[in-house]
Parts: sequence; C-alpha cells; structure tokens
Amino acid sequence: MANIDVRLLKYFIAVAETGHLTHAAERLGIAQPPLSQQIRQLETQLGVSLFRRLPRGMALTDAGDAFLSDARAIVMRLDRAIDDVRLVGLGQRGRLTVGFTSSAALHPFVPMVIRAFRQETPAVALLLEEADTSELLDGLLAERLDAAFIRHPLGDVAGIATAPVLVEPMVLAVPKRHRLARGRGRVALSELANEAMILYRRRSGQGLYDAIIAACHGAGFSPNIEQEAPRLLSTLSLVAAELGVSIVPASLMRMKVDGIVYRHLQPDTAPVAPLHLAYREGERSGAALRLLAHVRATVAQTSDRVA
Repeated sequence: MANIDVRLLKYFIAVAETGHLTHAAERLGIAQPPLSQQIRQLETQLGVSLFRRLPRGMALTDAGDAFLSDARAIVMRLDRAIDDVRLVGLGQRGRLTVGFTSSAALHPFVPMVIRAFRQETPAVALLLEEADTSELLDGLLAERLDAAFIRHPLGDVAGIATAPVLVEPMVLAVPKRHRLARGRGRVALSELANEAMILYRRRSGQGLYDAIIAACHGAGFSPNIEQEAPRLLSTLSLVAAELGVSIVPASLMRMKVDGIVYRHLQPDTAPVAPLHLAYREGERSGAALRLLAHVRATVAQTSDRVA
C-alpha cells in the first residue's frame, strides 16, 4: 500500500462515485483510456478486482466497496495535511512565542500589535514571555523564542536581526515631595547632578542604562547611582519611597503610581528609548515572518516611526 500513488486513489474514488469511466474522466479532466489503465494498475497493485465492468458503466465489487471508505479517508487526511502545512507556511496556523522586556511591554504599541495579530491569525497559538534583553536574545538564538520586543540592541549579535519600531522620549520620575516635582516646564538634565538616582539595572536593560549614563555625561556630570532595581516597576516603587529619582521611558507615565510625579526633560540632552523587534536572521517560520510584516506595516502607519 505504501507504494500506491495517491492519484490512483483519487481516480478510484471518482469512478466509484460516478459509476462510469467517461463521467469520471470528465470530472478529473483526463482522457478515458488513461483512466482505465490507471484503474487496472491499482487493481493489479492491490491484487483484487475493484469494479465489475458493465455494458453501461462500472459497479463496485465487494472488495471495491470495502476499499472506498478507506480510500476516501486517506485522501481526506492527506488533503487536510497539505492544507495545514500550507497554512503554517503562510503563518496562519502554528505556534509563535514572542518575548518582551518589561519596559517594552508597557508601551501601547506592543499590546496593540499582539492584539491585532491574534485577531488576524486566531489559529496561531501565541505564547508571551517577559525577560531582560540578554535573556531574550539568548532565547532567540536557542530557538525558544521566535521574536522579541527589546529596547536598545546590544551591538551586533551574530544570527540576530532587528527591525526598528519607534523611539520614545524618557522622562524624569521624582517623589511627590521632591523639589523637582514642582513646576510645569521641562527639567534640565544637569539639575540631577547632585541627586541620588535609581536605575533599572544594567544587566536587565543595558541599552536604557547606557543611554542614561551617556546623557548624564553629555550634560556634564556623572550620575550618583544610589540603587539599581531588577525591574522598571521596582524602580518606580523605590522612587515612590523617596529613595531617589529615576529616568524612565515616557510610556511609564501611564502607570499611576502613588507618590510619583513625572517631569519632561529638556530635549537637547534627554536620553531616548527606542523599541525594536528582534528576530533570527534567515527566519523561515511563517508565523514569525507574518508578525514581522505586521509590525513593519503598523510602523509605516505611525507618525513616530524610526526612519
């Protein structure tokens, strides 16, 4: 049976359902003589007669009748398997694991894209995982992840490509009773020269950390880093506890944390927080490629996209 061409099964089914070689040939779009030869070839391979040849048609033998349901099931399963693999290749079915940093997840772009992708491809099993940038890149290289939303790429990582998504400003987070909590204008970064600062630890967010340090140096001072927090939300908790001030992506202003006031920084020296989608170079996963295309299309429609 393993050597039987599936076309022979389809020919057999057509003749069985029409009861006539001519009608079956018309349905299949082939000539009658080759169809007759294919039916005889199938009977030879099986070692049984599937049809009784009548003056005006073809009738199934007992063996043919018994074989018909199995032949239909085999063809149906094969057709379904072909459809499934095509849908997987097109990214309309399968599995997709997407990672994100905690700061990336708080920007509205990320849940918007994930929500739209899920609505457009409901047959794709979508799994989400939060981790720091280095862990996400390791996950991509180990193929545990298919894509990841990260902030600053950590230089050139072999095998990893990134697609720019957007750039958002960073803002100052200060305790409610802090002197810089008052006022409505923008704060100069140099005003933080003597402040105790709380930063998202470098190991978890090297890009954001380095951008803040570079901006402070550009403003003429080295920051006094009082503490480093493992998560951005932990950073805000420490600021609310009046242990220092911090600089965070502007999207965190959506987090209404009691005891914190957000102030905009003067743009000439303020650091920025870009957002990228990281993926494997030469990616062939249909779902991952579909997500990448969806992200790029969404970026093209936004006003704050990266050129």
